[in-house]
Amino acid sequence: MQELNQNAKQEKRTIRVTEGGQRIDAWLATMYPDLSRSRLQAMIKEGSVTVEGQVIKTSYETVNGDEITLWVEEPKQLQIQAQELPLTIAYEDTDLIVVDKPQGMVVHPAAGHHEHTLVNALLHHCKDLSGINGIIRPGIVHRIDKDTSGLLVVAKNDQAHIRLAETWKKHDIKRIYYAVVHGVVSEPGGVIDAAIGRHPRQRTKMAVEPKTGRSAVTNYKVLERFRNFTLLQLQLETGRTHQIRVHMAYLGHPVAGDPVYGPKKSKLPLNGQALHAKILGFPHPITGEYLEFESPLPGYFEQFLRFLRTNWE
Repeated sequence: MQELNQNAKQEKRTIRVTEGGQRIDAWLATMYPDLSRSRLQAMIKEGSVTVEGQVIKTSYETVNGDEITLWVEEPKQLQIQAQELPLTIAYEDTDLIVVDKPQGMVVHPAAGHHEHTLVNALLHHCKDLSGINGIIRPGIVHRIDKDTSGLLVVAKNDQAHIRLAETWKKHDIKRIYYAVVHGVVSEPGGVIDAAIGRHPRQRTKMAVEPKTGRSAVTNYKVLERFRNFTLLQLQLETGRTHQIRVHMAYLGHPVAGDPVYGPKKSKLPLNGQALHAKILGFPHPITGEYLEFESPLPGYFEQFLRFLRTNWE
């Protein structure tokens, strides 16, 4: 059941729980792929989500038969400044755009980064991004860190955004990264299956948290070994925040140049982690055709590999 509250410019959504026992924010995120879990948590805290007419907390566990009502604000008109910035486009059509993001570029505006982001550049380039994530993150379906380079897809309309979000929820995507990590990884490859959650003391960091974290799986394969470093290919089965960086640090092989999860003092010729989103594959959200893209290793990464081959073999 859905109706529109014209005065408040909110959409009323009502849904009944058929299988309870899950945190309400997690359950609603599954039911409504167009609403991120963080957005749902904010809505719950501001009283825009009720159970049987009562305001609840984010920790509320659903019960069979619960009637849940959400008041969802309509997307606001985009007001982020469009800026003419260099963009490397891997693919573009009327529904989506695949961008090869350079290291050092923030994906969307946030505290301390209101300009010169990927969103600012995209608004100048195509001017028609999905409005589902509001004025700050238009079109953004997934992200990669500021100092990670490589491929990501952006939605140009709401229908494409919703279907891409569903694809990401089902992990029906192919994401392969290249990374240089500290130490020599002895085995040829392996699987890291370790849940990731917010660090219990340092809230800006993530950590392996077996009891409270969310499932996270990373497959890795050794491509090249150096004296004190290893070049890895990593394929994600899930997409948790900082997943590769956390998992490799957990194994004792943090990503080279990582200022958060790696060594605090480093003399390596890097301005950020040596991590590159190399391959991205997914079904087109409208046509269903499988698309796959590969990004060449950027200059900073190739230069670092040459440095290791010359100085650290």
